[in-house]
This record gives sequence, structure tokens and C-alpha cells, in this order.
Amino acid sequence: MQAIAYAIDSPTGRFARTTIERRDPGPTEVLFDVAFAGICHSDIHTARGEWGRANYPLVPGHEVAGIVRQVGSQVSRFAVGDRVGVGCFVDSCGECEQCRAGQEQFCEGDGGTVWTYGGVGRDGLPTAGGYSTCITVEQDYLLRIPDSIELAVAAPLLCAGITTYSPLHRWGAGPGKRVAIVGMGGLGHMGVQLAAAMGAEVAVISQTRSKETDGRRFGASEYYATSEEGTLRSLRRSFDLMINTVSAGIDFTRLLGCLKVGGALVDVGLPEHPIQLRLNALIGGNRILAGSQIGGIAETQEMLDFCADHGLAAQVEIIGGEDINDAYDKVVASQVRYRYVIDTSTFA
Repeated sequence: MQAIAYAIDSPTGRFARTTIERRDPGPTEVLFDVAFAGICHSDIHTARGEWGRANYPLVPGHEVAGIVRQVGSQVSRFAVGDRVGVGCFVDSCGECEQCRAGQEQFCEGDGGTVWTYGGVGRDGLPTAGGYSTCITVEQDYLLRIPDSIELAVAAPLLCAGITTYSPLHRWGAGPGKRVAIVGMGGLGHMGVQLAAAMGAEVAVISQTRSKETDGRRFGASEYYATSEEGTLRSLRRSFDLMINTVSAGIDFTRLLGCLKVGGALVDVGLPEHPIQLRLNALIGGNRILAGSQIGGIAETQEMLDFCADHGLAAQVEIIGGEDINDAYDKVVASQVRYRYVIDTSTFA
């Protein structure tokens, strides 16, 4: 079947309206109508060839929320009319050690993790993402969106939400812990909300104070600007856990100095260029530098349920398909508060 989509055909191209083919759902698959798709900075890096050449034409979008239209004959977990979403991947082998451990994003089977766009599906065709009017997905890779979360604000949770929830959960954010969120963009604004809801004492470390009011509204009790002289020096040995969401211009050695003895700095940003690090910043305080990549299906569902229980949601600006090109430029310029979400009803 045909779906309307927005695609880009080269690293320097522009998004344009087009049609793509979506397969009818197989026995264990679900077809759902996309209502909203978030614009993640990863979409921009991929579309513009900043992480290596992509397969064009490319239809990005891995923050996808909508309503089930059709289910396969063996689908047991979802029904027509259900509110569902899909995140960064749509398939994996399901049998390897990582898949059995609920870490499908690290699938070690043949073909590995099948990403929502830019991958190769079971049908042998390139996968296309959520900048489209519908998508067909295996039921085991769908998430159920709680009724209390509007679809528009749920979409970004499927990347920005799980990307920050997973390391906060893994590294023990909670009562008695001081947590710093570095950067307060699409990822960081969710990290602040989640850490506060977990009961931690939360600080934001940002380049300027332009988002301080928002940061405190999201749950931060402290706010620091690196543009002010001596900020990081004044924060030495202050935090149990730091989550870095920034991809450029980060001095990891100085950030590590802000950790208490035995503290952890977890990076979820992907710098375009290699970083430099003085190892004495780690050794001198038994500190930990770690990375984190999204989360598995079970943990992502846990995150959605946590957000519903605590009234958390992404802060979004809704746009139409014709606005995607302009939105990309504004994301790069840090002019969005805090996630652009595409309303696919504008595609018609």
C-alpha cells in the first residue's frame, strides 16, 4: 500500500513530499497510522550525512506515535484502535544473548538490530521512518502509549525519553543523589523531568542561563552556565551522577572533575569528532565515564508507564510537513523549545 511521506535525496538536499510503499501486515505484524513524529537531532545528523553516507532517498523519524489500523492474524498484544508507538528500532533476531536480556538495541544476531529508518527489514527492503502517514511493524517492537499521555507529546519519549531514562535508572538516580543534566535541549529537558521525578536533587549545566526558568519549572533546583567564568571549577566534586546530552564543544576532563569520588558521567551525545581526555580525571577520584544507547523494548515501556504515573511529557512545538527543512535549521541553531513534532495530518 502507498503512504505519503517526506524524504530527502542527498546530504545537501531538501525534504519533499513523496509516496512510499508500506507492506500489508503479516501474521505477527501491526499496521498503524502515524499521527505524530518527532524530529530528533539524530535524524539531522543522518539526513545530512554527518555520521557517514546514508541510503537515499531517506525517510527519517524514530519517535513515532499513532493509532492501530490493521493487525495480522496472529497478533495478540494489540487491536485496531490502540494507541501505539515505535522508537529507534523495529526488529532484531530475538534469540541472541542481548535480545534475550531485553537489550534488543545491541542485537548480535545475523543482520543485528533493524533500525526504524536506514536499515534493511525482513522483506529485504530499506526501512523508512515516521515522517510518513503509516508504518508496519512486528508486534514485539511496538510500545503501548498510556491513555493519559497525548500522542503529540508521547512521540519524543520514544527516543529522548528512553535515552535519558535508561542511564538515570541504571546508575541509581533517586533520593539522596545529586544529579546534573548537561545541556537542556530535546534530551536534556526530559532528563531533568525524569531525574526529579525519581527523587534526585537535580542541577542543569548549560552554556547560558537562557533556559533557567524552564529548567527550574522542569524540576531542577540548581542551574549553572558554563559561559560564566569559573562555573565548572566551583562545582568540583559536587555530583553523584552526570548525564551529558551535548554532542559538541564538551571538555570531558573538566566535567569529570565535577563528580564526587566514585561518581559516574554518562554520555548520551555523539560528538562528530574524537574527544580528548586526561585519564587522571578518572583515576584521581575512582570516577566512571560511561555511555548509554536508548533502551530495550521492556525498558522503553517501563519509561512510558513511569511518565504516565508522574505526569511527565515532552515539551513540543507542532509543525507541518512543509516546515521540516526550516525546523532542521532551527534545531541546529538551538531555537526549539524543546522538540519539533510533525503532524502527519498536514501531509494530505
